Amino acid sequence: MKTPAWLRMVAATVLAMGALAPPQALAQMPARFYWKTLSGASAVPLIVNSISGNTNPFDMGHTVTPGANFDATLAMMGYAQTFALWDRSAMAAIIFPMGRISGDVTVAGETAKQSASGFGDPMLEFNLNLIGPKAQKNIPDVLRYEPGFSVDLLADLALPIGEYNSDQPLNVGQNRWYGRIGFPVIWQLGDWVPGRRTTLEFLPAVWMFGNNTDYVGQTLKTDPLFQLDAHLTRDFTEHLWGALDLVWYNGGKATINGVAGEKLNNIGVGLTLGYQVNTNLALTFGYKSTINDKGPGDLRMDAFMVSLVFGWHPMIEGMRRLKE
Repeated sequence: MKTPAWLRMVAATVLAMGALAPPQALAQMPARFYWKTLSGASAVPLIVNSISGNTNPFDMGHTVTPGANFDATLAMMGYAQTFALWDRSAMAAIIFPMGRISGDVTVAGETAKQSASGFGDPMLEFNLNLIGPKAQKNIPDVLRYEPGFSVDLLADLALPIGEYNSDQPLNVGQNRWYGRIGFPVIWQLGDWVPGRRTTLEFLPAVWMFGNNTDYVGQTLKTDPLFQLDAHLTRDFTEHLWGALDLVWYNGGKATINGVAGEKLNNIGVGLTLGYQVNTNLALTFGYKSTINDKGPGDLRMDAFMVSLVFGWHPMIEGMRRLKE
């Protein structure tokens, strides 16, 4: 390969994290987020979401408020770092959510307009490859890499330090610990050549929640929530790719002071477009919406997302400077 060609290929692997997006956006795994890249790569995302529905998008339990309509704007910044652990690909990331939400909330039979703004609960994430190619530690590893069929172990943990007002149920912070355990799967379909790559991706995961013992003077408990994400992704060119997205939620029944609600059993669909602006910058657009949401107790949510991600690797930056 000529130098510009392989530099673009390696840079593209660094920006495999270019779809880096928050779990808070419909709680759905972004397409291509768990693609593997060169160890030692870093990425910093800026993500903006516009979300509406009948549940608080800052709450991963997605407690449905029948008849409610919430509107939220979420801005998120974060940092992701790839590394090799036991000769396997690994990634650690942190997301800082912030924004505002407003809507009509019914408490004890009375409806009132509420709003909240500020910083939400930061989310820590760790991902380790279990099945698939070994970690990419150098340029030859990158050029030979093909994911084939790979399976990872994923762990997320939210820190309950976001802004919280116990006098109202609508908040950006959730005043409780929560997180998930999952197993991201990437299945390569066809050749692994930039411009022709196709993947089928899955993430089965279980969200678990601690209790909020000060939920408007009451105790909020949420059962574990099973979530399955699926994506069919395809390169259109070396720089442009798209994905068809699907998510299924099941469980997550909320109980407030012993009064149980209904468990979720809802499906969402979406589309994603990603574009690599240059060797460091990636742009992603996405839209997701629930579809079986006609009943009063059904989860109803739609979200539009724009993300801008800056990624880099010291080795690649040094080679580029030498070339210049």
